[in-house]
Amino acid sequence: MPKSARILVAVAALLMCAGFVLPLWRVDLVAPQYPEGLGMLIRVNTVVGVKEQDLNSINNLNHYIGMKRIEPDAIPELKYMPAILGVLVVSALGVAALGKRGVLSAWTAAFGAVLAAGLYDYWKWGYEYGHDLDVETAIIKIPDMTYQPPLIGSKQLLNFTATSWPASGGWLLVIATALVAVAVWQSYRRAPISPDRVA
Repeated sequence: MPKSARILVAVAALLMCAGFVLPLWRVDLVAPQYPEGLGMLIRVNTVVGVKEQDLNSINNLNHYIGMKRIEPDAIPELKYMPAILGVLVVSALGVAALGKRGVLSAWTAAFGAVLAAGLYDYWKWGYEYGHDLDVETAIIKIPDMTYQPPLIGSKQLLNFTATSWPASGGWLLVIATALVAVAVWQSYRRAPISPDRVA
């Protein structure tokens, strides 16, 4: 690996550390009766409201349509995500220190797999919350209506507009991913042929 690629991987590892302190994902809900909006932030180890009471308000609204309460302690992924992120950071620093192209390739594949698995798991979590409704206790019942929030982007759910995007920590992970992609490109691009070899 060229020195520049090793530096990029090391910087990517440092950016990933932000995931321990900054939220990774943000979901917002806006409706005429909530013009200021409600929102929640998904951190590496918990889910919290954008404002102090937002998560409780969202859970109270969910009760009307039969959705389960969002209880961070009941989400198993939040218990092992910090360890996964820690392993990715430490191993990325190891890749930068070793400077081996093959190791970078293997780590990049594993990194991509973890990111893809994380997005799929988030989509599956939203699907289950939006589809697995308690119709017996729901006050508002609309046949065939589901309430899965979007994975990325906006979606209308009754009178609420739900938006879902990476939060600050998530965007830093996106930048880290781009840096790793550039590092891989730098490591594999063809080296210039020296005049001696041409002769």
